Amino acid sequence: MIKREEPTPNLEEATYWGSDSIAECLRAMGVPYLALNPGASYRGLHDSLVNHLGNSAPQMLLCLHEEVAIAIAQGFAKASGRMMGAVVHSNVGLMHATMAVFNAWCDRMPVLMLGATGPWDAAKRRPWIDWIHTVSDQGALVRDYTKWDNQPGSVPAAIEALLRGGQIAQTAPRGPVYINLDAALQESKTEGLVPTPDPTRYGAPVAPPPAPTDVQRAANLLSNAKKPVILMGRMSREVADWQPRVALAEALQAPVITDLKNAASFPTDHPQHVGSPAYFMSPEACAAVRQADVVLMLDWVDPGGAFKQALQGASCTAQVIHVSLDMHIHRGWSMDGGSLPPADVYMLCEPDAAVAALNVAVTPRALSTWPAKAALPALPDDDVVSLRAVAEVLRDCAQDLQLCLARLPLGWNGAYRHFGHPMDYLGADGGGGIGAGPGNAVGVALALRDANSDRIPVALIGDGDFLMGNTAVWTAVRYGIPLLLIVCNNHSFFNDELHQERVAKERHRPTENKWIGQRMSEPEIDIAQMARAMGAEGIGPVRRAQDLQAAISQGLQAVQAGKVCVIDACVAPGYDANMSGNAATTSSAVHKR
Repeated sequence: MIKREEPTPNLEEATYWGSDSIAECLRAMGVPYLALNPGASYRGLHDSLVNHLGNSAPQMLLCLHEEVAIAIAQGFAKASGRMMGAVVHSNVGLMHATMAVFNAWCDRMPVLMLGATGPWDAAKRRPWIDWIHTVSDQGALVRDYTKWDNQPGSVPAAIEALLRGGQIAQTAPRGPVYINLDAALQESKTEGLVPTPDPTRYGAPVAPPPAPTDVQRAANLLSNAKKPVILMGRMSREVADWQPRVALAEALQAPVITDLKNAASFPTDHPQHVGSPAYFMSPEACAAVRQADVVLMLDWVDPGGAFKQALQGASCTAQVIHVSLDMHIHRGWSMDGGSLPPADVYMLCEPDAAVAALNVAVTPRALSTWPAKAALPALPDDDVVSLRAVAEVLRDCAQDLQLCLARLPLGWNGAYRHFGHPMDYLGADGGGGIGAGPGNAVGVALALRDANSDRIPVALIGDGDFLMGNTAVWTAVRYGIPLLLIVCNNHSFFNDELHQERVAKERHRPTENKWIGQRMSEPEIDIAQMARAMGAEGIGPVRRAQDLQAAISQGLQAVQAGKVCVIDACVAPGYDANMSGNAATTSSAVHKR
């Protein structure tokens, strides 16, 4: 493995090219990496990154699929809060990348995407290939799920586009941007380097604090509420923001609800945390919302949907304080904003800014008595590899270690593991795009490696997710990015088996046929061998619960030694009935496996 490809030094540079100035701008902006799959449309920029900049700041990360390149950039932002870049080749590379772009969009993660097109001047195109790789409006492929796109017509315009794109991507609500570079522009000679303005003068603005009148109105509602409840959604990864959330909940003595779509935002073993986090609200969480007279929603994903699930069609009588900047990013093409919630106070700011302001303004109330949390039933005394068994063995093997869970599989029960730190768990992919898990995990691991973090990156992902994005493993191995991937392998697109079972029951047809077109068997895929073929350590298939401890211990040791390890854990099909209160409801509503 190598951490960076070292180019032969370019000793003399008498001539400069358009792409040299573009590369210089990326360096000045502090873009640390460019994850890419190579293509001729941006060969000029590629040369500049290697022979002008020396493949450093930014460093190229070779990926084997464009979707993986974007997924890595998204994962890097999830863990670090920083924007990195990704480059895709022409229209065809961008079409490969589109699902990952949608994930970053729904996840509100900043990604600087660069693309290129065959020479816009038709007279300069090579026969055939430049014609099929040139389209009239390439940005239209992703315009509906990016914050901004541009196709600059000169080198100075390209530099401005990069500065503007970085600013827009990193302005809350954050998201991906796309800049399309004309191949001829990149390969044009220039008399010298076009200077980049000081990037610090073009940084992203700090989101404004909440309006004082809104803070006071919200504080009055919360202070006078008999049964307030807090739903914590997209919150920051800053350690400094964690305790203020706990302080606000304790001051109000309000139940707190979190979910698994978002990263850890509140200690899940706190007495005021209601139910277990899941992709849908637990029965306990739904009950808390139904009983509430004031609901504080902190950038909750699909806020209107929370009321629909909890109230089961009844109208919302509680006073609602809605805190989100999502209003600024809604588009007509995608309905990722969810259904429209009522809002008696709408605080247009980042959620942690609202928490800080409300902590000063609310009136603390007397301590309440909270019921003890129900313990999970005992693990069955059998040798079945289940998600529960994987969770418990991982907990036991990592007792003295700090883990960062980059991903959890759909069947995960939130009670399997408590989150007590903003880096304990980093949330789902955003757009429900299968194949993002490995790339996101590599991006997370890269950010942790660069931060010299003591945390060990671990991703528990489904077999379908792994098989669609598994080439990210090769990138992690090549660039020395330690990571443990535990593939929870039920040899099926199992969630869709449940869909088929439900349809068959509704139509009075044989449920025994639900597996057809779903199972990944005959032949069974050797996931561990796939990992070894890409240079990682591959363990498994692990088919007995008694073998999990040795496998996971070996995997954790491998990551601590700087390696990439993939464990093929052959879990029994099925979802924990406690994973979100109603497994049947969940399985019929989620399109992930």
